[in-house]
Amino acid sequence: MPMKKAKGGAAYPRRGLVAGIQVGTMLVVADNSGAKLVQVIGVPEVKTRLRRIPYASVGDMVVVTVKKGNIDLKGQVMRAVIIRQKKPYRRPDGTWVAFEDNACVIVTPDGMPKGREVRGPVAREAAERWPPIANIASIIV
Repeated sequence: MPMKKAKGGAAYPRRGLVAGIQVGTMLVVADNSGAKLVQVIGVPEVKTRLRRIPYASVGDMVVVTVKKGNIDLKGQVMRAVIIRQKKPYRRPDGTWVAFEDNACVIVTPDGMPKGREVRGPVAREAAERWPPIANIASIIV
């Protein structure tokens, strides 16, 4: 009996990913880069079904546009890493984690944060995947 091929297709493993953030979601910016509120406009490296809205979770990089913040940043398209999400998700040890808000950190395309500090907690999944963000985080949950 032949073995079934694992379904996938993304450039990185998305095992157990909860659809907490999707295209159109507003995120609070938790760093001091100058942006205050951003909207998700894309999720790179996600291949999905035609017309299905792409989604992301904690630790994923997304493409955002700045809605509120410094006048020179407003309307800019940049990359961000999700550090908190409201939708509960399960960790491998069985605990469920949920935060008060959906938050992100503005980063360069290679993953270096633009700000120098992060306000509020950062999920462990994001800190493990993005060490530069973990270095400037005050609390890792």
